[in-house]
Amino acid sequence: MNPRDDAPAPLDPVPEPHTGLIGRFRNYFLTGLVVTGPVAITFYLVWWFVTWVDGVVRPFVPLAYRPETYMPYVVPGWGLIVAVFALTLLGFLTANLIGRTLVDLGETFVGRIPAVRAVYRGLKQVFETLFSGKGSSFRRVGLVEFPSPGMWSIVLISQPPSVDVASKFPAQEEHIAVFLPCSPNPTTGFFFYVPKSKVIEIEMTAEDAATLIMSAGVVQPGSDPQKRLAALAGMAEAARMANSGALQPEPAKAE
Repeated sequence: MNPRDDAPAPLDPVPEPHTGLIGRFRNYFLTGLVVTGPVAITFYLVWWFVTWVDGVVRPFVPLAYRPETYMPYVVPGWGLIVAVFALTLLGFLTANLIGRTLVDLGETFVGRIPAVRAVYRGLKQVFETLFSGKGSSFRRVGLVEFPSPGMWSIVLISQPPSVDVASKFPAQEEHIAVFLPCSPNPTTGFFFYVPKSKVIEIEMTAEDAATLIMSAGVVQPGSDPQKRLAALAGMAEAARMANSGALQPEPAKAE
């Protein structure tokens, strides 16, 4: 029997990609879609925001100060300009003694309403943390082993828990609050406390992390940060496996 009779039949050559008129049309169409898609979506979101602000602010502006009163068409963005000017003026007035006094009186009044007090205080703390520029909440990015061992998720690092919350943890290890954004909408996700030793902080901005999450890993913020991220994840996985192996008892030898 010839040994070559059992040899597998040679594979058919891989067909060359179709480069005809339809293939080139498809490539050009996809290229144009990739180029114009982000620009179109960005302009749509900006237009939606400007239109929404105009619809909210315009009813509070007297007819005598509206451009459409003297023009045959509505000027887009006029309500946004008025809103920016009004907020800036309000911030200027609040910075002096009289403005702070009025704000304190308003906060005291709101603080006496049981149903509104908790909502107002929570929203105030969130806005002060996000827009003050002094805090470090959600400005640091880290890795957490979630949802199962060997799987790593990007989280935004927040603040340590309060004394009341920290005292309820079963372990005495230091914990920290993190937010795990979901893809493709990073505004939704999971908030939880995790031991600080389980969080691997990486050199990545919150904006780059949001881009990476929204694109589901398609748009990479940069090669070097990703290499460091993968290296850190590999190091953490190796350390975890080494620690788990050290804790397991050695199997008994059969005599």
